[in-house]
Amino acid sequence: MSGQLKPGEVNLGTSIMAVEFEGGVVIGADSRTTTGSYIANRVTDKLTMVHDRIWCCRSGSAADTQAVADILQYYLQMYEMQHGEPPSTQVAASLFQELCYANKDNLSAGIIVGGWDKLTGGTVYSIPLGGSLHRQPFAIGGSGSTYIYGYCDSKFKLGMTKDECVDFVKNALALAMARDGSSGGVIRLAIITKEGVERLFLPGDKLPTFWES
Repeated sequence: MSGQLKPGEVNLGTSIMAVEFEGGVVIGADSRTTTGSYIANRVTDKLTMVHDRIWCCRSGSAADTQAVADILQYYLQMYEMQHGEPPSTQVAASLFQELCYANKDNLSAGIIVGGWDKLTGGTVYSIPLGGSLHRQPFAIGGSGSTYIYGYCDSKFKLGMTKDECVDFVKNALALAMARDGSSGGVIRLAIITKEGVERLFLPGDKLPTFWES
């Protein structure tokens, strides 16, 4: 019947996010991988490095997004060898978009790309299901994102500091994880700047809360 999963299909969910600040990008994700209502992995790392200062957040099919990220790592290594300089975040996002669009009928992959390069600094690109490409000051994705559009629109402002962006991503992901049954576990963050990449980890018992029990 229309609208029902076909035999063998699994409905996968997640919460991913990225936001630009002066000098870099903060990206983050929850850690729950589900197959239907079964939690297959509680501590998945959904943040993937595709080049030294270019990372992606993955939502959709874990197998599809891992394969796409692996292919992009190869493409970007070849790009650097051929051009003699690191690829820009725009180049990486365009390659993601081309790969996702060319295989849109066979992939379940929503990607957010965040990175720093000497041309444009910190930038965020969103490649949703279907393979379109969008440059945005912040991007959210995955099943949990449907619960936090209003929060993000009300709290985001241009010119936020690095620490303000970290708090913004932590709070938004915690709210998504609290409402979305397919999101949960811990929050993993990466801060990407000219100096390198800093990883942050927020365990499940340290997530921000917004009410008193």
